[in-house]
Amino acid sequence: MNIETKKIDGTKIASIIKQEVKDAVEAMAPETVGLSVITVQTNSSAQIYIKNKQKACDYVGIKSQIYTLDESSTTNNVLELIEVLNDSHSVDGILVQLPLPKHMDQSTIIAAISPSKDVDGFSKENLAGLIAGGSSFESCTPLGIMALLKHENIEIAGKKCVIIGRSNIVGKPLALMLLNEDATVCICHSKTVNLANEIKTADILISAVGKAKFITGAMIKPKAVVIDVGITHDENGKLCGDVDFDSCLGIAEYITPVPGGVGPMTIAMLLKNCVRAAQLHV
Repeated sequence: MNIETKKIDGTKIASIIKQEVKDAVEAMAPETVGLSVITVQTNSSAQIYIKNKQKACDYVGIKSQIYTLDESSTTNNVLELIEVLNDSHSVDGILVQLPLPKHMDQSTIIAAISPSKDVDGFSKENLAGLIAGGSSFESCTPLGIMALLKHENIEIAGKKCVIIGRSNIVGKPLALMLLNEDATVCICHSKTVNLANEIKTADILISAVGKAKFITGAMIKPKAVVIDVGITHDENGKLCGDVDFDSCLGIAEYITPVPGGVGPMTIAMLLKNCVRAAQLHV
């Protein structure tokens, strides 16, 4: 089998969206768009994510403020800061960098963010909106995946979509978004029986498990669309995703690389949500 596999360039698509956001921010002048990021982690990967978000904000003209709390901070310390930011007219979006230290109550902290400033789309109100309609913000990574599919004119309605991973950040909201586009959706996880069989049925396969090269070309359906959400390192320390990219070439019809696939789209969607938040607050 020798299918011509198209690599979906998330970096290129994200740059188009960022330019649209930049234009929207400029059109809002003299009104500004403000994003506040709270981080309690000091590990290098979290700092890289934050720097990338700050760089993107600078490019499009969003005013970002980073609040770095010591790891000895308590849940109440974070809640007090969120309360101040919720009340601030100069803050349109609030983002808490995850994961939080284990001694903190992550659910309580996320719930404290005003739904109208929850640009990550993690609040119960915004997640519920995916089911009932009326969500102010949708989760950035799933939203980015949907944007990738639509940019490539990949048909979603009637297709079998298999999602590996059931997190509140990716798996569950993405399943609802795909359902809302008339896909047939299967969510797989660590307790799924015959996972390989489920993967083989996928017209659109999305993997978000964080296991290096977990999905190989032999496992996927010919002409499948393969979306790799995982970010990890292989045995040589090289950055990679859940999918063994090279082995899927010639079998998949579309595939996202790591890096340069879903990652840039997540940040682009965050910027887009920030603009929407500012527009709601005007």
